[in-house]
Amino acid sequence: MPDHERTSDRSALRADCTRCFALCCVALPFAASSGFALDKPAGKPCPNLRGDHRCGIHTGLRERGFTGCTVYDCFGAGQRVSQVTFGGRDWRGGERADARLMFDVFPVVRRLHELLWYLAEALELDAARPFHPELRQARERTEELAGREAEALAALDLDAHWHEVAQLLLQVSESARRGVGRKKGRDRRGADLIGARLKDADLRGVSLRGACLIAADLTGADLRGADLIGADLRDADLSDADLTGALFVTQPQVNAAKGGPGTRLPGSLVRPVHWATAD
Repeated sequence: MPDHERTSDRSALRADCTRCFALCCVALPFAASSGFALDKPAGKPCPNLRGDHRCGIHTGLRERGFTGCTVYDCFGAGQRVSQVTFGGRDWRGGERADARLMFDVFPVVRRLHELLWYLAEALELDAARPFHPELRQARERTEELAGREAEALAALDLDAHWHEVAQLLLQVSESARRGVGRKKGRDRRGADLIGARLKDADLRGVSLRGACLIAADLTGADLRGADLIGADLRDADLSDADLTGALFVTQPQVNAAKGGPGTRLPGSLVRPVHWATAD
């Protein structure tokens, strides 16, 4: 990957659909549900995909039953696989085996890019300075894995590397959250909080890693310094919530939640276009 596209910052970890061969619309499976209007197996193009790799119903995805598409983000894996791993070779015009390999590689690189997003954020935290050598080493290792040839990527077992990086990020989280908010009840890792009533809750410095917050009422909640890595925020109401300084929250998580003009987000994230706006 050229130097200006390396992932030492987060600029290369944002989806650029103009440089991708619509891999999320082909490689990934859909299941008919509240997020998708139909079933689609992995490797089959979505029926809404046009010949130019653009979505035929992009402006009306939510209205047509494809809210899952508006939530998804590839962390820049799509353009990397399309333009770097496969050198700009379109899956439409190549061999079927090459197309299958591209589809197998895409989710692997997506997971690696998600790790790179977390590592880049960790390196920006003042509290993480003691961990900078380990974080830089983890970033370089993850970058090396993401830059491998397609065949090696398809055969890659990510679990061990993911676990190793996750343990490092946990140490960073504990350091960053130390002294933030309340001293007790700060660990809600993996908690079942589906539909929880957390309006105006003081969640500063709370670990919500992997917590299930589907449809939770978080209106007005204070989430500054909270660790949200892996938390499921689908349909959670973040209206007037404060997420400034929240740790490891991603664009897909925010996209999946509900919010409004009073929701405060980390500077690295953008306000979803489908969120409510001020009258």
